[in-house]
Amino acid sequence: MRALVVVGALVVFALIFVVFALVRDTQGGQNTANSCPEGWALANLTLREPKDVKINVYNATDSVGLATSVAGDFSNRKFQVDKTGNDPLKKGVDGVAVLRYGPKAVGSAHLLRAYFLDEARPEYDPAREDDVVDVVIGTGFKQLATTTEVNQSLVELGGRPELPPQTCAAPTDQT
Repeated sequence: MRALVVVGALVVFALIFVVFALVRDTQGGQNTANSCPEGWALANLTLREPKDVKINVYNATDSVGLATSVAGDFSNRKFQVDKTGNDPLKKGVDGVAVLRYGPKAVGSAHLLRAYFLDEARPEYDPAREDDVVDVVIGTGFKQLATTTEVNQSLVELGGRPELPPQTCAAPTDQT
């Protein structure tokens, strides 16, 4: 009789464990590289350390030197700043910022959203082939978030980036 109770408890425990694992599965509903439809891009969802994130910082305001100042702030936080200057697309940005990126920089753009407390508007370009994020500073920009604010913002963003439309998750070892 005692053995039956132990077996029953183990079965209940196993059932709870399986249900918990299925509910907590973060890959559910995501297309993977093996099942990716033809023509869809492989999106790199890796959340990188700032030292591994490449950015360009552009100014879309009338404030002279803003891109250089913000680029300096990002450099002090260990980001790799490639280019600075005025927005090459010459589009005005009324909000805080715009993040322009392609499939290889989805995870990097997600991290950068936290530095703007999720107030930067993402602009995903499926045809873009580099792993650089263009950070375009807008008229609503005040300052980058502190480390504590970034961590809190990442939690609020859900931690893991979402797949853009018509993309599949790239293998995790892909850089």
